[in-house]
Amino acid sequence: MSPGASSNGSGKGGGRTRGLFTPARLTVAALGVLGLVFIFENTSHTKIRLLIPEVTMPLWTALLATGLIGALCGAYFMRRRQ
Repeated sequence: MSPGASSNGSGKGGGRTRGLFTPARLTVAALGVLGLVFIFENTSHTKIRLLIPEVTMPLWTALLATGLIGALCGAYFMRRRQ
């Protein structure tokens, strides 16, 4: 049997689907869904002060923007690690 051959006969794509649903990915997906539910349940308008200006906007917009900024920062630092 050659080193590139698979013993289960499924070819090269067999290992790719096995790692698709790892516990870490499922946890991140569940937290993401819970975060989105939390964001879209808070739809009332609120006053937000950003250093000096005070704006009135829907709370879900501020929460979503904060979440996206946090995700971008996390992705940036994870990319720098590699």
